[in-house]
Amino acid sequence: MPARKLNAEILNAAIQGFEVQKGRIDAQIAEIRQMLAVGRTERGIAAEPQRRKRKMSAAARKRIGDAQRKRWAESKKQAESPSERATREAPKPKRKLSAAGRKRIIEATKRRWAAVKTARQTQQPAMAKRVAKKAAAKEMTGGDQ
Repeated sequence: MPARKLNAEILNAAIQGFEVQKGRIDAQIAEIRQMLAVGRTERGIAAEPQRRKRKMSAAARKRIGDAQRKRWAESKKQAESPSERATREAPKPKRKLSAAGRKRIIEATKRRWAAVKTARQTQQPAMAKRVAKKAAAKEMTGGDQ
């Protein structure tokens, strides 16, 4: 059993030593905090001198802006290839719907609406959706042929 007693004694001594160290560290922290508090109350002492911002004249800002705009314009010119310029200059004409095509679309829509209306009047709502889908599918394929 002396080994356990020896171990317990060593551990207790280590704890006491660390507590002494902790006391010293706490005292040093308190001193540093006190120094900081004194530094805050005295206005003459500054931690670090602050640098003032440099001001740029309006003419200098204008020169820099002009140079940047010139660089930007140059980079846009180089990025744009001749084929891109040609396509952008002559876009494709918009497709137009003929009167006959518009008429066919209107008639097909009216037939679909009528089919849905009759299905709703005669059947349940789920059936109405199926009937409308079938009518739309028939219109797409060309009707009864």
